[in-house]
Amino acid sequence: MKTTLKTPLNAWHAGHGGQMVEFGGWDMPIQYEQGIVQEHLLTRKGAGLFDVSHMGRFAIRGDDALAFLQHVLTNNAAALEVEESQYTLIPNEQGGAIDDAYLYRFDADEFLLVVNASNRDKDWQHLQAQLTKFSMVEIIDQTDVLAMISLQGPKSKQIMLNLIGNGPLPEPMRNQLGRTIINGTAVKIARTGYTGEPICFELFVDRNAVIDLWEAIIAQGAHPVGLGARDTLRLEAGLPLYGHELGEDPEGKEIPIFASSLARFAVSLSDLKANFIGRTALEKQFKAFKRIVNRDFTLIADLPRRILAVALTEKGIARAGYPVFREGKLVGHMTSGTMVPFWEYEGVGIASQRTDKQNRRAIGLALLNSDLYEGDALEVEIRGKLVRAVIVPYHLRSEAPPNARAIPWDRIQMEKAVTIDKQTSRKVTTLLTKAIDNTSWRQERCINLIPSEQTSSTMARLLSIMDPVGRYAEHKPVAAFSDDNVFYYQGTEFIAEVEALLEAELVQFLGCVDVETRLVSGQMANMALFSALVDYINRSDRKREQRRIRKVMNNHIIKGGHLSAQPMGALRDFVARDPKTEKPATINFPVLEHNPFKIDVAACEALIAEHRPELIILGKSMTIHTEPVAAIRQFVDAQGLDCVIMYDMAHVLGLVGPYFQEPFKEGADIVTGSTHKTYFGTQRGIIGSNYAETDPRHELWDAIQRRAFPGSVSNHHLGTLLGLLLAAYEMNHFKDTYQQNVLANAKAFARALSDCGLEVAGDADIDFTETHQVILNVGYAKGPEFAQRLEENNIIVNYQATPLEEGFTASGSLRIGVQEMTRFGMTPKHFQTLAQLFCDVIKKDIFVKDQVVALRQKFLNMQYCFTEQQFEEQVQKLHTFFH
Repeated sequence: MKTTLKTPLNAWHAGHGGQMVEFGGWDMPIQYEQGIVQEHLLTRKGAGLFDVSHMGRFAIRGDDALAFLQHVLTNNAAALEVEESQYTLIPNEQGGAIDDAYLYRFDADEFLLVVNASNRDKDWQHLQAQLTKFSMVEIIDQTDVLAMISLQGPKSKQIMLNLIGNGPLPEPMRNQLGRTIINGTAVKIARTGYTGEPICFELFVDRNAVIDLWEAIIAQGAHPVGLGARDTLRLEAGLPLYGHELGEDPEGKEIPIFASSLARFAVSLSDLKANFIGRTALEKQFKAFKRIVNRDFTLIADLPRRILAVALTEKGIARAGYPVFREGKLVGHMTSGTMVPFWEYEGVGIASQRTDKQNRRAIGLALLNSDLYEGDALEVEIRGKLVRAVIVPYHLRSEAPPNARAIPWDRIQMEKAVTIDKQTSRKVTTLLTKAIDNTSWRQERCINLIPSEQTSSTMARLLSIMDPVGRYAEHKPVAAFSDDNVFYYQGTEFIAEVEALLEAELVQFLGCVDVETRLVSGQMANMALFSALVDYINRSDRKREQRRIRKVMNNHIIKGGHLSAQPMGALRDFVARDPKTEKPATINFPVLEHNPFKIDVAACEALIAEHRPELIILGKSMTIHTEPVAAIRQFVDAQGLDCVIMYDMAHVLGLVGPYFQEPFKEGADIVTGSTHKTYFGTQRGIIGSNYAETDPRHELWDAIQRRAFPGSVSNHHLGTLLGLLLAAYEMNHFKDTYQQNVLANAKAFARALSDCGLEVAGDADIDFTETHQVILNVGYAKGPEFAQRLEENNIIVNYQATPLEEGFTASGSLRIGVQEMTRFGMTPKHFQTLAQLFCDVIKKDIFVKDQVVALRQKFLNMQYCFTEQQFEEQVQKLHTFFH
């Protein structure tokens, strides 16, 4: 008779109310005294602590370790850098799963494979059988010596920080790993979990130290959770369980790996994996999957059924094995199902809050015919009765940390009611009234501190609505006419003159050779540049598919990088895939450990040498420091790289000059930017280049012009072009005083906020900032709350995630810019007054709206601009067109 195994925490479970059962050969707690429902809810609300030491843990090392893992696992182990992990499967030759697993790489020379408890012996035997093909691999079963516990839920991060004294935690992205010391014990930490929680940690520790670690975590407020709630949590998250969604189906047939939606992330068909176990079968499944999702069923025989989320729409509980019908026809079986609890939320969007109200819903996963899709109605046979159900895309969403949110089936596609007012005059009156009130509120009663915004001058705005606002002026240089611009429309002489004058002003301002002004946003400017670089790279071969940019170095969005410089943004269609990682071929700038807002210049040189990027993108949207343009230029030149150095100055374009940075003097090839942030123009985008006509790279400039038109724009918003020219005149005339005052105000404001006892990010030795921005830390995930509270007091800021947070919904900071209120005349002493108002709102919860309005009333007249009185005759004539 086989002995039931026990984890190092077994006695603790039994002594603290754990209801013990046999599971996978282990004596484990199914629940504690509070019960499965409460354990589920406590995990979603706070932090659940799970003993997962029953899972198998195999250390794999040796010269052939990577090759071995590439052969026996479905995912691409070569993609893992040190301190990274990945979900994977152990396949058989038929394309089914022997098990699913997680692969961790805490060390360069060793991998850790975690497998399911019930499959540990089977997995071990399978892996041992494959060792004969690899001479330099050692597999060590560490299940008995290395304990594993899991901390899941929105309060998990704070618990970990309390235990380790502020860090270091792994990078705030899923599958990141790290190490720390807790109460003198070495602990390996992974940002992984099996609950769907966006804030999740799995901890590996010596078995003799796990009880102390377990109790230390509970002392910080975590709740012990048994296997019962672990199952309801994973089901709500739509995660597969071996024996249910993997392995054999209720009819005894093997479930194809690609039946599970997670196969998209767990299976790699990279050339780096060569002919791994099951590859042929998985390739067939993948081809079928790609067609099925596009409703092409020609290969459905290779993937006849898929695991889909199902919600019951009337009373009942669908259990594993129950048959599922559609219009009387059997279409599959439930693989998992139960009634799960969830918390109700009230409010809308980021302002929504969890209530104390609990609810329940019947949900499940089902293996269904592959020609079924979300929204299809089903019936589940429950004890001889057909109960209505529906296929849903998900039961839970986790992309808004720190909370995972239940999404009941009837709330996935809620239509907003629209009140239709049939009286047109009433609608027009309402629109005009509300527009007047909004403008009065923002321009006369609010302190506007969003760093990506600006109010352009009265004359710039007036020019922006003159006749060109509704016109076209497409043009491009034509070689047959000695590269003179040929316009496609008549009546464009004035616009041609405006463009030429604007280019001249911007060339003077930036200190470069050429400026493209036709882009209508900074995002579009970046996209045009990326497109142009691809065009330039492929200039010698126009017959083949264009290759993308091989490698790009940029600031990661979590470290403050611009969205448009990310693969999720404008870079998406222009950067290649790294054959090793199978991800977009980007490498991120390293940052200083003590100041994650600043690039670690010393560490850049080796990274540039290793990755040899074709494009380096400097610049951030969360920026309190200058960018190391000169140092990067030096590294690139010293290594002889064919690399374009680009500086996206969207936020700091208006600060170009000797008081901040002069990017072209420092070595930038290209500058892009928005013209409506610190640069106080209308909303547009520009690209500046420093390639002389004799420079071989001037062909890139030609490509930029082509990708501006006809590549990106047709009508390039001629009205705002006029406004921008006037703003350019103002900027070149007033920039010295304006720039110095912006920088002085930012430092004064940051220092004053700090002196009030608020936590300002950055280096106190330089008054926390070198730009127009101030970053104020207000507490993990508290950013949206405090931003809303400030808005209620007529102070407008935006919340922002810091480099230590998981996403914008977990924002713990406020991003503040002084540029607009500087332009309205505020000085350091006024920002000191404002800092006290911030303190009153944030620390004391005092309502200061009246004081804010009174302060704003002193600053209604814009400075650093030309006045209507200076050009009264011309301005009056402009006004006559709107009478």
